[in-house]
Amino acid sequence: MSVKAQAWYKQLWVQVLIAMAAGILLGKLQPELGARMQPLGDAFIKAIRMLIAPIIFCTVVHGVARMADMARVGRMAIKAIVYFEVLTTIALLVGLVAVNVLQPGAGMNVDLSRVDTSSVTPYVTQTHSETPTQFLMNIIPQTLIGAFAEGSVLQVLFISVLCGFALIKLGEFGRPLLDMIEAASRMLFGIVAIVMWAAPLGAFGAIAFTVGKFGTGSLVSLGKLLGGFYLTCLIFVFGVLWPVCAWCGFSMLALIRYLREELLIVLATTSSETVLPRIIARLEDLGCEESVVGLVIPTGYSFNLDGTCLYLSSAAIFLAQATNTPMTLWQQLGLLGVLLLTSKGAAGVAGAAFVVLAATLSTAGTIPVASVALILGIHRLMSEGLTPTNLIGNAVATIVVSKWEGALDEARLHRVLKGTLKAPKPLNDVRGSQPSRDPKGAVLQPTIGKEKS
Repeated sequence: MSVKAQAWYKQLWVQVLIAMAAGILLGKLQPELGARMQPLGDAFIKAIRMLIAPIIFCTVVHGVARMADMARVGRMAIKAIVYFEVLTTIALLVGLVAVNVLQPGAGMNVDLSRVDTSSVTPYVTQTHSETPTQFLMNIIPQTLIGAFAEGSVLQVLFISVLCGFALIKLGEFGRPLLDMIEAASRMLFGIVAIVMWAAPLGAFGAIAFTVGKFGTGSLVSLGKLLGGFYLTCLIFVFGVLWPVCAWCGFSMLALIRYLREELLIVLATTSSETVLPRIIARLEDLGCEESVVGLVIPTGYSFNLDGTCLYLSSAAIFLAQATNTPMTLWQQLGLLGVLLLTSKGAAGVAGAAFVVLAATLSTAGTIPVASVALILGIHRLMSEGLTPTNLIGNAVATIVVSKWEGALDEARLHRVLKGTLKAPKPLNDVRGSQPSRDPKGAVLQPTIGKEKS
């Protein structure tokens, strides 16, 4: 359905871009005042985070129950996990190769005895080695409500899938409850639409804080690492994800243009959680089936963090280079194996990537853990590269899994990406009151206990 285009100044991405420019200007001209803008960014992130758990619950329960096929849910989950593992392994390898070629830490000759490591003590104390068994056990919450209180994405996803299966078993008796869940979902997306009006303010505060607190000093001293990392992210996006998009028959540049608002928001706030509700709605608008989006996106936020994997491998080897810690190829590959496990715990933790980096160095025991103090000052600046990469990676993953499952309306995908089919409501209204649709775009009524035709 075609709608009248918004005036350019009313479009969210333009407002966010202007707010980011204003934040950079304030942070540059008045660093102390800029640093005090941090609460604006933090408040916006908190406002979105409080909605993530209930939105995931409603989306997944409704999608699974409407699908009414437990075997298909399991098959789809296995495909998604396999894809995630392959892509994150490639990301770690790309980061490893890039940092060895660029050598950003070579010649720094850092003496850790002269480095103040007190600033990283809070992060190092959070480190712990978690076995695969412990990780899997932690997916099961202590209580049903506890998962929502703690905001654990995987725990909420686990409960949601169980509830969806239970509703399938209930059949027609569960229809009123499913109707209530769908109504709650629309209400929650309505709240997201309200909160998103504050996105420019949140972006302004976050960028002003980053520039005001860290300034250009960090860019000068560690500019080679920062520039090399941004280049590595671009290499991964256009060298790995681009061919995946081409294989699936759509344009990477068109997808980036379609998600420009979400990318600007995560770039400013350095948190991909701020757009999780929006990305769910946006991918459904692209033609991905609700059930696939509801499973792949929340799972991907824990298992498919491509940008975080690039950061972990790049930063770890950089610290080895900077501290003159010799590492053979086999030691580096061994570190990559550790990163494959520790990177899966990077979701839902404050300063997640930095904490996981410290945990990895502690587990591997080769590179001094205290060396992470060297990159503390630019961690947030590096996050501005890794979070958009995470977002693009999860969007591509959802489209790929949807295509594998025959749950992608490819005609709608191409029309939306080309701009010939506009969203039925302004983008900052997110989902609004849009009805559920099947992969062909037809309006669906909730169906439980029977196969969807």
